[in-house]
Amino acid sequence: MSPMNLKDAVLSAEVMPEHIAIIMDGNGRWAKKRGLPRTAGHRAGVKTVKKIVRLAGDIKLKYLTLFTFSTENWKRPKSEVSAIMKLLEETTKRELNELLENNVRLIATGDIDSLPPSRRDVLLDAIRRTTENTGLVLNLALNYSGRTEIIQAVRNIARDAVDGKLDPAVIDDTVFAGYLQTDNLPDPDLLIRTSGEMRISNFLLWQTAYTELYVIDVLWPDFSEDDFLRAIIDYQSRERRFGMVSSPKA
Repeated sequence: MSPMNLKDAVLSAEVMPEHIAIIMDGNGRWAKKRGLPRTAGHRAGVKTVKKIVRLAGDIKLKYLTLFTFSTENWKRPKSEVSAIMKLLEETTKRELNELLENNVRLIATGDIDSLPPSRRDVLLDAIRRTTENTGLVLNLALNYSGRTEIIQAVRNIARDAVDGKLDPAVIDDTVFAGYLQTDNLPDPDLLIRTSGEMRISNFLLWQTAYTELYVIDVLWPDFSEDDFLRAIIDYQSRERRFGMVSSPKA
C-alpha cells in the first residue's frame, strides 16, 4: 500500500484506538551504527517525534503518550543526560507554535518538579499555553517510573484512609486508577515499542494491563509514518477480549 492508501485504511476502519503509547527505543544504537555520538541519535529521534505527532493529529487520534525520559535514564553519562535535557527545552520552544496551530494539547506525566528548573519552566509554559486546545492530547512521560507511580498511589491511598477521607472497602480498579498520574487519561489501547526489545521497561505498568502490544524491529529514528499506520492496522485486526472468551459469530 502507498502511504495515502495506508492512511485511508486506518481512517476507514471501524475500530480506531483512542490512546496509543510508544516506547521510543533505539536512538543510541542508531547513532552507534553510523559512528555518531549518542546525542545525534536523540536529535534524529526528535524528527521522528514531529512526524508521528503530525500524523496522529491528521488521523484524529485522541491521545498519544511518548516515553520520553525515565527515572532510570538519570544513570546515563552526565553529558548525555544534559544533552537530552537541553534538547527537550529547545524542541519545546521550537515546536510550541506548531502545537498551537494544530490544536494539540501538551501534558506531562512523571516527576516534573525534579527536572532542571529552566527545562521544567519551558515545559510548564507550553503546557499552560496549550491547555485550551481540543485536538490531540500529547502526553510526554518525563522522569517517569511505573513502579514509583504505583508506590505513590498506594501511599496517598493509605494517607487518605488514615485521615478518614477514604473507606478501604470502596477501593477498586477505578478508585485506584484515580490516584495515578494518568487519572485524566484512558488506558492505552495500543503500545508500540521500537528497536525490537521485548519488554515494558517500567512504563505504564498498571495502565497497560490489557493493552495490545506491537513490537517492531526498527530503531526509533527510522520509524516512519507507514510503520505507525501499519501498527494501527495490525491493532484493528485483533479481537480484544479483556480476559473473556470470543463472542460467538452470527
